[in-house]
Amino acid sequence: MARPQAHRSGTHDRPHAGLSRRSLLAGAVSLGMAGALGAAGCGRVPDDGKVLGGSLLETLRDQGSVKIGIASEPPFGYVGDDGRATGQAPAIAEVVFKRLGIDEVRPVPVDFGALIPGLKARQFDVVSAGMYINPLRCEQVLFADPDYLMLDSFIVRKGNPHGIRTYEDVRRKGLRLASGKAYAQIDYARAAGIGDVLVLPDQVAGIDAVAQGRVDAFAGTRITVKSAVEASGRVSATEPFQPVVDGKPAYGAGGFAFRLSEKNFRDAFNEEVLKLKQNDYRELLEIVGPFGFGMDDMTDLTAKELCG
Repeated sequence: MARPQAHRSGTHDRPHAGLSRRSLLAGAVSLGMAGALGAAGCGRVPDDGKVLGGSLLETLRDQGSVKIGIASEPPFGYVGDDGRATGQAPAIAEVVFKRLGIDEVRPVPVDFGALIPGLKARQFDVVSAGMYINPLRCEQVLFADPDYLMLDSFIVRKGNPHGIRTYEDVRRKGLRLASGKAYAQIDYARAAGIGDVLVLPDQVAGIDAVAQGRVDAFAGTRITVKSAVEASGRVSATEPFQPVVDGKPAYGAGGFAFRLSEKNFRDAFNEEVLKLKQNDYRELLEIVGPFGFGMDDMTDLTAKELCG
């Protein structure tokens, strides 16, 4: 499938403002927990909403290491068997931080809903979890430009007997849908008029539910669905598709997040990310390819566009 022109800045409608790879519930949890976790952070923390230049990058260069917050979610970011951070986002982080003069990357695994509060509480220095960029989160953190744009897909029974292609198909045919805990796909389904979505722990549970006939489809990102069905002979994946909310594309574009007080850090990191995208994303694809990302997942959308 060719990379849709709608992914390119200047040729698409304004991205839909209300959704993310992880549900906005996670963003709400972040808001609710931020105050409590903030007290645990050392040093003076700027007022919420205040963007400052910051000097963290120089501090990290001096100490030679950086802590990254991850959510233990393959293939976006997780801890490997060797105890080191791996996945799409940590792989990018290792390359970029070395170019910024920081040799050691130390993972700090937390629940997804604790990523933004943990960042604000200085439990780690940057969120490296492929976090979807949306206006709610942009009020709390600074994002680098996205390093991927992900389409959705369904886990269905072999042969896709119901001909499911979109959320509208599920609603129109009165089918039963499931998705993962805190997945953005729950929001997409509800926006399409699907009122009852079975929430399961993950895509593995989704495979079982579909194969057993408890649901007709399980919604997830293209990459998580594809990796889940590859080892199963009971189910298959539908063709990737672009979710639409209120008539507009709901772009699932993820990137790295920084504290509002560290604009200089974000800007320096972002400059290196943009270099990785040069020459038709060649260098970026070399980094993320081993985790299942390809040209279809590349984007030149900006954080500014996604923040609205």
